[in-house]
Amino acid sequence: MGADMKNLRTRIRSVDSTLHLTKAMGLVASSKIRRANEAMAKSREYARAIGSMIETLTGSAETRKSPYMTVRDTGRTRLIVIAGDRGLCGGYNANIFRLMREYPDTDNYPIGKRSSDRYGGGYKSSETFSRDDSYELASLMCRDFREGKYDRLGIVCTEYVSVLSQTATVKWVLPLTASDKNDAAGILFEPSEEAVLDAAVPEYVSGLIMEAVRESFACEVAARRMAMDSAGKNAEEMIADLQLSYNRARQGAITQEITEIVAGANAE
Repeated sequence: MGADMKNLRTRIRSVDSTLHLTKAMGLVASSKIRRANEAMAKSREYARAIGSMIETLTGSAETRKSPYMTVRDTGRTRLIVIAGDRGLCGGYNANIFRLMREYPDTDNYPIGKRSSDRYGGGYKSSETFSRDDSYELASLMCRDFREGKYDRLGIVCTEYVSVLSQTATVKWVLPLTASDKNDAAGILFEPSEEAVLDAAVPEYVSGLIMEAVRESFACEVAARRMAMDSAGKNAEEMIADLQLSYNRARQGAITQEITEIVAGANAE
């Protein structure tokens, strides 16, 4: 009986320590959510603005000669894979890697420590990823595409639906597709529409990468907050159950001691 009570006390202390840890991590995640959402909103706005310009340019017949609109079919796909720097965020990282099973033979460029651990390559934190990092990566992707080193470029990231819901997805970036939008009538592009498009694409790809990183990080902190909230509730329930078991064991031990005292007194 004494050993059982000792084990229960040890387990209660252990679960209580875990509860304090999950609460602390949940508070840290909560403090990051607002800033992450603000950064995501700004990146979305920028991506929409430059995307609108690209859509206008790809609606022109002249830009169909651009190398960025060249469709090749050699089976070479390159993916930028965005995952988190840490775990304890529910299915956030697992959903990305599960989606990647659909693309077993791709050339992968990781962002985030968990992605880098799995696919190798230079580690860039998804939390501190900067616009300079984004433009450097975009320039490399664009140069390699023009040189025919791969056929299409995609970004594997997590789409923010709400604090409670995030979805792993692939956003295809290159080659560009011809647009039905033709708002360029009356606009003069110098030296040409194709030249303007070719100059704008690296900035466009950089904006899409930055948007995906910021959105993925917002998903990560939201998922971590929900995971820590769930873990905290589970820990509280477990402590309550263990405390109940401990009280019953303690009551049984007291009852046994009283019984032994009474039995001893009657024997005398």
